[in-house]
Amino acid sequence: MSDLLSKAQLILIVEDSEDDYEATIRAFKKANLNNPVFWCKSGREAIDYLKEEGRFKASAEVVRPGLVLLDLNMPGIDGRKTLKLIKESVLLKKIPVIILTTSADERDIEDCYQMGANTYVQKPVSFEGLIEATKRLKEYWFEIALLPKDDFK
Repeated sequence: MSDLLSKAQLILIVEDSEDDYEATIRAFKKANLNNPVFWCKSGREAIDYLKEEGRFKASAEVVRPGLVLLDLNMPGIDGRKTLKLIKESVLLKKIPVIILTTSADERDIEDCYQMGANTYVQKPVSFEGLIEATKRLKEYWFEIALLPKDDFK
């Protein structure tokens, strides 16, 4: 198992919908994915968290995530811009970013991979589908993938 994505690694969820966030957390529990989670409700909040800016400046609550689950369609700084900012940052670009969105638009898929997304997943319509997708993500990212070590600070 990768040192970067050990069982204790934080998962940063960037999602503006409380319902989608809650469904994701329930799916995590059903899939026995017990990693700590931090929820950012916007792209701006996620960038502030990752760069320790704004309300997260010198904050003890900031923990380097082992993985970012990123929604694309959010007001303000959307997921596309958030992804671009993460992948352009020398300090953040090695963090795996999984796009988890309702969009199956080929342009979105192409653009996200061009900007450095590690995986693109369309949100399943059913809760059972979300549980299955979560199980597969858990198996791949936390049991199979080997990733480089990275210093956050």
